[in-house]
Amino acid sequence: MTGDGRPVEEFTAELLARAVFGPLGGVVEIGAVNATGTWRLADVSLGDFLDGRGAEVDVLLAGVRSACAFDSTTMSTAWDLGWLRPHDVTAASLLLWSGGLTGVPAELESPAVVRHMCQVGADLQLTRLLHASVTAAVTARTEAKRGARALAAVLTAACTLSGGPRPSDVLRLWRVAHLVHVLRPGSDASDAGRSAFRAYEHVLTVTFGD
Repeated sequence: MTGDGRPVEEFTAELLARAVFGPLGGVVEIGAVNATGTWRLADVSLGDFLDGRGAEVDVLLAGVRSACAFDSTTMSTAWDLGWLRPHDVTAASLLLWSGGLTGVPAELESPAVVRHMCQVGADLQLTRLLHASVTAAVTARTEAKRGARALAAVLTAACTLSGGPRPSDVLRLWRVAHLVHVLRPGSDASDAGRSAFRAYEHVLTVTFGD
């Protein structure tokens, strides 16, 4: 049991879900900004953006549920975090999603800076989303071929939502930013865990032809 009386499995599922759905905030906010084509925050309507992207959101959530074996309570984390409800998109949030790479220039809301934050943020948050979802699927012991196919649909939908990189680009970023650390000899991953991550990487590579 955890300190608040919940089973360890429930607590772990919640942490995994937050790791998966946290980056989703960046994906949808960046997608809403990119969809304007102006990169002016005054032109952004997250509500309108989400209203027109219901199919992609549904595919993403269904794929996560299938691959990561999240139950209904765990899946509700996606809504509890608030990313899938209308809200304002600010330059400060884009700075957060982009890892603060631009620093804090005087013209943080200028279209050029906003566009750059969106480019960096899409790469970063999509890569985090992929790593978190593969980690959750491996933790759930979902068979690699089935799980990776579901996550390929998740990644495709997420890339479409973001208006950013292609899935094959995100796959390459994931390999160098995360996978190499899982597979290094000194990592905390078990031999079985390393084998599972390698299996997911293989199926995703075949799927995206990279």
